Amino acid sequence: MAAPATPRPSLILSRASSHSHSQPSAGGLTSDRVTASNRRRGDFVFVVNPSGANGRTGKQWKQLLPHLRARLADQCNICECITSGPSHAIDVTREAIKDGVDAVIAVGGDGTLHEVVNGFFWKGSPVCALDRGPDHSTALGLIPLGTGSDFARTFGWTNDPRDATDRIVRGVKSKLDIGVMEGANREPHFFVNVADIHLSAKAGYFASMYKRFGNLCYVFGALRAFWGHNNRDMRIKVNGGEWRTVHKVTALCIGNAKYFGGGMKITPTADPFSGNLEVVILQDFKWHDFLLKLHRLYGGTHLSVNGVSSIRVQSIEVAEVTASGDIFVQSDGEHFGFLPTKFSVLPGAVDFFC
Repeated sequence: MAAPATPRPSLILSRASSHSHSQPSAGGLTSDRVTASNRRRGDFVFVVNPSGANGRTGKQWKQLLPHLRARLADQCNICECITSGPSHAIDVTREAIKDGVDAVIAVGGDGTLHEVVNGFFWKGSPVCALDRGPDHSTALGLIPLGTGSDFARTFGWTNDPRDATDRIVRGVKSKLDIGVMEGANREPHFFVNVADIHLSAKAGYFASMYKRFGNLCYVFGALRAFWGHNNRDMRIKVNGGEWRTVHKVTALCIGNAKYFGGGMKITPTADPFSGNLEVVILQDFKWHDFLLKLHRLYGGTHLSVNGVSSIRVQSIEVAEVTASGDIFVQSDGEHFGFLPTKFSVLPGAVDFFC
């Protein structure tokens, strides 16, 4: 998705009385002011999308911040960044990691999490702290406050920010897999939830235009996507093997986690700690098939339906049989581009608060 350039911020913590709070620093970051001695407690950066969920995220964040400070006061220095537009969260995350912070917490929906995850990488490689040594790593966290919050559903989490705070306070972390996408003449792009192709990706593209309607945006997006839709033959290559043709593809979904589209359990056996991706292919679906089988798609019981297949992969390449350049690709609900695209997994790439 095209995005305006944003300044590359630097995370600067003030060295002053620990009684002062929320002094601005570069790049839109604010932090609790701290002394040099308690600087070693660790720095947690909370990246907040204030416009998420039609502005509810920003309001909820203001209500949550005093509770967060009370719970984490003895554990870390709290730094907040209020994002100002597309890709800002990517820039802030990269600079924070280079400055050696201990955690970056995405506050918002799947789009905010998607940008923060991409901030953990630069030109296909992990971003590293400049002066913390090779053993230091920055953890990823999530306070789900967005429209869909589909990634959180995989863990059975709700949009209760106090529950999310409890997870961060406990500090339990696991090694989270990250998906990688490589398109023609493009740098690698990263996803944490679900990437998808053709009808569902086109529906996601249109749904982004109706976010003001909450979860109804997915319904409106699907209706627009169905208009003029045709199932297409595609070629796939699994784990570097031989190319084979899959006929009349309606949608092809690559899941690191289970849910997309506001609660549809599309890749029901995906596990973001397994080192694999689940690929689910829907073939020769008509509009009435979705109406009749929608409950199975949402419930995750569709793998036994005719025209649905599932495989587990470490990588899959997808291309058109006859190139047209108009088959949509998206990841985590964000438009990526068009086929051809290669998808693969980085096992255990990021420490994640869970």
